[in-house]
Amino acid sequence: MKITCFSDLVTEAKTHKSVIAVVCAEERHTLDAILHAKREGISDAILTGDAKLIRKRIAETGDDASAFEIIDTPKKEDALAAAMDAIKSGRADTLMKGGIETGDFLRIVLSRDNGLRGDGLLSAVGLYETKSYHKIFAVSDFAMNLSPTLGEKKLIIENAARLLQNLGIDSPKIAVLSETERLNPKIPASVDAAELKRMWKNGWLSDCILEGPIAFDLAMEKEAADIKGFASPVAGDADLLIVPDIVAGNIFVKCLTTIAGAVTAGIVLGAKIPVILSSRSATGDDKYYSIALAAASAHAYGT
Repeated sequence: MKITCFSDLVTEAKTHKSVIAVVCAEERHTLDAILHAKREGISDAILTGDAKLIRKRIAETGDDASAFEIIDTPKKEDALAAAMDAIKSGRADTLMKGGIETGDFLRIVLSRDNGLRGDGLLSAVGLYETKSYHKIFAVSDFAMNLSPTLGEKKLIIENAARLLQNLGIDSPKIAVLSETERLNPKIPASVDAAELKRMWKNGWLSDCILEGPIAFDLAMEKEAADIKGFASPVAGDADLLIVPDIVAGNIFVKCLTTIAGAVTAGIVLGAKIPVILSSRSATGDDKYYSIALAAASAHAYGT
């Protein structure tokens, strides 16, 4: 099934039901998202954290706490350990951050001692749906890699392209963003973009269509590309936007969710399981759709 909107994503997720180990599940938006996903038949969950508070908040919604395995771990480090045990024992196939600091959570994910890391690069990808664009699109990497090298950008593209392919977008159109569509030796982002396009032309990046350097307006608006005389199959129809670094990416995606009102879902790629790393300020809907994205893609991990 080709995913073109978030309703498609939810439909696909229901065919790949997952079990999520949630770290510090008492956080309200996280718990709301878990309950929503349970009601919709997308996923089950193992909840770690303050069990008394978790049960109280579930009861307030009218849901049944007995439908979940709840592990009482008031200390955050114990909640992390309990969630990891659920993953290692095979009781859960997805890891989700709740009310815990990102740094503490990522130390577990990044540690090779825990066996979560694959051989490649960890990178974050988000899916976005806005009223002004004709389909769902992805952005990477805005959360994991600070200032990626050319080789790391290639891996970021491969991670995200593979996800989109698993969501039914067979040959995703990829825009490697810079400030303009022209190569400028003084702007590293444009140099990397041009080199990545050369790699693609030489067959080093397969099963995709890649354009770069390309400005944001050309990637998202066919009319802008026509006015500037920029011909590319990616122009106005991008499936994936690759940002130059974490600063540009973080600002960009926060503009999408605040000013542009985008609906979003996000996961970390490159681990052996899907990892949901939503911000503590993310809405319940954002976290719900992130659960749906993880469930829809978990089968590709062999879980």
